Amino acid sequence: MPSAPPAADRVYTHVKQAVLDRRYQGGTLLTEGELAEAVGVSRTPVREALLKLEMEGLLKLYPKKGALVLAVSAQEIADVVETRLLVEEFAVRRAVPAPASLLERLEELLDEQRRRADEGDLAAVAVTDRCFHAEIVRHAGNDILSRLYDQMRDRQLRMGVAVMEAHPDRVAKNVAEHAEILAAIRAGDAEGAARCVHRHVSRVKVLVRGEDR
Repeated sequence: MPSAPPAADRVYTHVKQAVLDRRYQGGTLLTEGELAEAVGVSRTPVREALLKLEMEGLLKLYPKKGALVLAVSAQEIADVVETRLLVEEFAVRRAVPAPASLLERLEELLDEQRRRADEGDLAAVAVTDRCFHAEIVRHAGNDILSRLYDQMRDRQLRMGVAVMEAHPDRVAKNVAEHAEILAAIRAGDAEGAARCVHRHVSRVKVLVRGEDR
């Protein structure tokens, strides 16, 4: 039987997933005692896990009070979207003409996203959404860009869930826009694919900031 992960890792996984899924929303104050009880550990590993999450920019620790879940700021949204546009527009151009393996994988992810959307599982929709984009970036063949893109994973997931919670109609639109990106890649239209990516990714900033009316 595999051994259980260390206590601090269990706390870290529990809190991080809840923040990314927005079960712990921005502005929530988490106490060491509550988390220790929720995960079934002592307070020492809780402290260790919270320090790690603070370093990752998800929490702000306040001695003797607890940890505050940080809300996604307008500046962070702007920074992530700007970086995504730089990476993803370049990557999608490089991915064309696309190998059959990439087209097949993107089709699989699109089908999975549709299934998750039908189930109403927003966290899973956000994960498959992010995987769709990451797959294109990976196929650009630039390891440094891929690593840079991976560093934004948590922020992308949190923003993705925030957008879908605030705009339920966005789930179907996301799927439709991914289908457009895939169609352009399949057609060998690099510039058309880049335009689709630009429209799709730019929409995140508008929606999270509540400017879409």
